[in-house]
Formats: sequence, structure tokens, C-alpha cells
Amino acid sequence: MKPINPTRAGLVLALLAAVSSILAAPDLKAADLKAADLRAVEILAKADAIRNPQMSFVVDVALTAYENSQQTDSTLVTTHSRKETETGQFLSLVHINQPVRDDGKLLLRNGNILWFYDPASKASVRLSPRQRLVGNASNGDVVTANFALDYAVELAGEEEVTDGDRKSRPAYRLNLVSQSDITPYHAITLWVDRTNHRPLKGQFFAQSGRLLKVAWYRGWEPVLGETRPTEVIIADGFDPKKVTVMKMSNYRPQDLPPSWFSNSWLPHFRKQ
Repeated sequence: MKPINPTRAGLVLALLAAVSSILAAPDLKAADLKAADLRAVEILAKADAIRNPQMSFVVDVALTAYENSQQTDSTLVTTHSRKETETGQFLSLVHINQPVRDDGKLLLRNGNILWFYDPASKASVRLSPRQRLVGNASNGDVVTANFALDYAVELAGEEEVTDGDRKSRPAYRLNLVSQSDITPYHAITLWVDRTNHRPLKGQFFAQSGRLLKVAWYRGWEPVLGETRPTEVIIADGFDPKKVTVMKMSNYRPQDLPPSWFSNSWLPHFRKQ
């Protein structure tokens, strides 16, 4: 089954509307578009809308790494995310607050480029989204992104899955394959709750097919008009004794100017 590449269509809702009009054409061949492909895009878009407020917003993210139940590292960042009307994807600016030695360092996602800025050297360099930030969490995990615009997706089936609260839930199983250089993972297997489209669990893979990490979404709370996960438990794909907890708090809508999301503007950013 060949998955739809949503990145070519821009905004997912626009893609769905366009597909609906195509389906109405009498000369469309069944092989041109599989119903399951369309369904997979729709499921993933709904899960994205639950993971991320579909507006410009700011959120504080605390990451704590553990090994054998003992804390080994931690960091606190603030992520500023501006949703682009043209594409439906986010521009993200991440300010590192703690530890003190890293205070003021910045990560910027703009299009297909991730930048790192160090105020000490006043230099910015391109960075890999796959590089680890702390524990099992990568740079790409703290920038805001809609999966449906970075990954091609297919519906692989329906099955029961154990969620972050160790409860069995009926779920769709989606297979995602990267369509962008900015993604931190080559492929993702994502389980989405069949009853409410909440993301439940994800497996994240390198290009070699090696399992990098497993994540469970939990801590469901009302946030900016939707019940969203405020905690992600990330287990290492090689060593299950290594676990990173990512907690999101203090979500607030904010009108973020486009000028913030330029590499040349990074030296002028000031913590709000």
C-alpha cells in the first residue's frame, strides 16, 4: 500500500477537502486512492490536534532522566510555537532555562532547518534533530511539530494496546515514514485511541530499522480547549532501565511575531 505524502498538500484539512472532491469524480480508479490511506491521514491529523494546540502558544517543558530509578540529569526549557497558516506546520523556538550553564541557549526550527544558538559565542550552527538533549529526549522532541506534515502514513490495523496508565485500550496502529530532513526519527509506529483519537503509545526507529525509544502519552488534562497529554514517558530502545520523563505545563496562547523565528534574530531574543 502506497501512503499519501501529506507534505505535498500543505495543510491537512485542505488535503482532505481536495481528496473528497476527487472522490466525487466518476472516472477515478480505485487504485488511485485507497480509502485506508485517507483514513490514516485523518486519524493522524486528529491525533496531532490533541498532542498540540493548533494555535500559536508557549509551554514549559521539564525533562528528567533516570537510570535504575535514580535521577541522572534534568533540564527545563520553554518552547514558543507559531503555527504557519500556509503550511499548517509550526515554527518553534526553544529557550533553555536550566541547568544554569545552558541558560539562554536556543533551538530554532524554521522549515527544514534546526539551528542552535549559544549566546556565549554569539554563533548559531545547524543541528541534527536526532541529537540527544537529555536522557532519551532528542532536540526534535522539544520542538512542536504536526506528524501529519512530516511523515507519510498508512493504517496498519486495529488492536488492543497498553496505555501509559497500564490500561488496555482499543487503538489504530499507524505506520509513519519520514518525508522531511528535520524529523528526529526515520519511522514511527503510533497507536491512537479508536474512541477519541488520543495518541497512546509510539515506537521510534532509526533509518536502519533499529528501535530507538518507546513513548507513552499520559497525564491527560484540559489544556486550551482540549484534553491533552501533559506527560510523556520515554524508555530507551536498548536499555529499559533508562527512562526520561517529559512534563509539559503552563500552556498559554501567545501571538508570536514571525521575526522571532529567523536565525539572524536569535541574538536579540530575550526571555519573557
